[in-house]
Amino acid sequence: MKRLPVFLFLAAALFTLLPDQAAAQCKGFARRICKLDLENYIHDGNYHAAILTEGEEAELYKTFYAGQDYRIAVCGSELMADIEFRVMDIQRNVLYDNSEHDYISTWDFRLESSQQLMIWVRVPSPDQGYEPESGCVAILFGLSGR
Repeated sequence: MKRLPVFLFLAAALFTLLPDQAAAQCKGFARRICKLDLENYIHDGNYHAAILTEGEEAELYKTFYAGQDYRIAVCGSELMADIEFRVMDIQRNVLYDNSEHDYISTWDFRLESSQQLMIWVRVPSPDQGYEPESGCVAILFGLSGR
């Protein structure tokens, strides 16, 4: 009878720790793989990464400053093909949509005035009859060193 409580405790501990481990692995993926997309831009030091399932979307808000050259890099694990991302101002006016540029994973830009922007990402839904896949999606920011 003593084995049942121990088993339940271990099962609960596993289910509690797995999401943290998945998040840590996702940030590791962003650090090892996605950071390469910044190329000669200086990474801002933040790793914005999460596990998303096909069909899901997410938003991230960030302040950008006038006169600075930036690169936004969005990447996903191999299972996440053609991740769509848009950059919008606070009124939700679209400044950039990578679906209009063959789903390229980076965007380089400079703003004339400092402002907060929203980065919206969406993992496409799977084809009919296929089970949705999950994987890491990361958004990284770089600044020009010039």
